[in-house]
Amino acid sequence: MTSHLLRIDALDYHVATHSVFRGVSLAFDGGLTWVRGPNGAGKTTLLKLVGGALAPAAGRLTVDGVDSAAAPIDYRKRVHYCGGDVPALPWLRAREWLDLHVSLYGDVLPGALDQRMAAFGVAGVLDQPLNTLSLGQHRKLQLALALSLPVRVLLLDEPFNGLDAGAVDLLRAELLARMRDAQDCILLTSHGDPGLAGARRLDLDALHADAVDPVAAVALGVI
Repeated sequence: MTSHLLRIDALDYHVATHSVFRGVSLAFDGGLTWVRGPNGAGKTTLLKLVGGALAPAAGRLTVDGVDSAAAPIDYRKRVHYCGGDVPALPWLRAREWLDLHVSLYGDVLPGALDQRMAAFGVAGVLDQPLNTLSLGQHRKLQLALALSLPVRVLLLDEPFNGLDAGAVDLLRAELLARMRDAQDCILLTSHGDPGLAGARRLDLDALHADAVDPVAAVALGVI
């Protein structure tokens, strides 16, 4: 079996009314992939399945050979899902919420999170309860954390939503640098073109559950 950073083998996932994915197999190496598709195509669902927030009905997910079902804790330390939801535990202060996540993942480079908090302009919210932050502040807090964690697979769900122009430029510059480095795998959803030249593309219309032979996008290793 060919080794890939992230493997999805024979994935099934169903909701009450239909199958979202059936028999989907994909492989990803280092770099960034733009996951595209209309509303309801399964973009967020795919990221949450890879991130461990949803459990597949069947199939296997591995990161660096670590199986999500056989070694769930080890697997979850290698992936991080960053969505647009307001963080859970709203009574925590921002600093406490960050410390909780850093303690779960560990090995965050000294100063990396502080530098990104400052760059996104949210260093001043650390002592505020999460439920007092604006939507934009929540988004910047989540992104600063996500970009600082030592994970192998970073899952960014509509990361440009709710950001001002300066934060968009900052995020795009960091993602372009990571694309060039190509050490880790980034899956990013966006309704519009994220402006990341050279990003691979995965069109979820091609992974429709009724397809006889699901096909991924250009430059993806489809198994």
